[in-house]
Amino acid sequence: MSVWDDLVGQEKVSEQLAAAARDADALVTAASGDAPPPEASKMTHAWLFTGPPGAGITQTARAFAAALQCVSPDRALGGAPGCGFCDGCHTALVGTHADVTTVAAVGTQILADDMRDTVRKSFTSPANGRWQVILVEDAERLNEKSANAVLKAVEEPAPRTVWLLCAPSIEDVLATIRSRCRHLNLRTPSVAAVADMLVRREGVEPDVAAAAARATQGHVDRA
Repeated sequence: MSVWDDLVGQEKVSEQLAAAARDADALVTAASGDAPPPEASKMTHAWLFTGPPGAGITQTARAFAAALQCVSPDRALGGAPGCGFCDGCHTALVGTHADVTTVAAVGTQILADDMRDTVRKSFTSPANGRWQVILVEDAERLNEKSANAVLKAVEEPAPRTVWLLCAPSIEDVLATIRSRCRHLNLRTPSVAAVADMLVRREGVEPDVAAAAARATQGHVDRA
């Protein structure tokens, strides 16, 4: 099992994020041992996840957050971060990790008042995790003031802070913010991928799973 197992039909994105999480782990390990950082890294401080409804945008961002916080001892033996079992992975996935902050819109907008403490926290070191992770579920609902607050934070982030922004499309996010993010566009999962998920994760009979996947047209949550 790993944190990527429940991402349906997003193999390419999972591979990119797994590589970034491995490099992120190497960066923290080097810093803690006063060693020089890796010469090249696939990790960056701000990510923008987009995709159609049902693609699992927020779920993908949360899986990445978990991989960044992974403390599995297997990492020291060459294992990839994101085991899905350790305390770092588990608490990040269920939303109780002290260094993973989730911001969601209340109503139609994310107000500046709602972002103030989060932006302030983004400039602090992790309390007990490996990274300070800020996950914004509805980045398209940032209003002008809250978007400007986020912009300042992603322009000059703290060394171990990562912003994960989720939105339906890249055009929904302020151009100056998205230009500072690495963009990952998720796709609608195939009917076969959704059916396989229902069989594997939910124990649904194959014929029923296939019918549900076709009826929902690749929408994971509806299936």
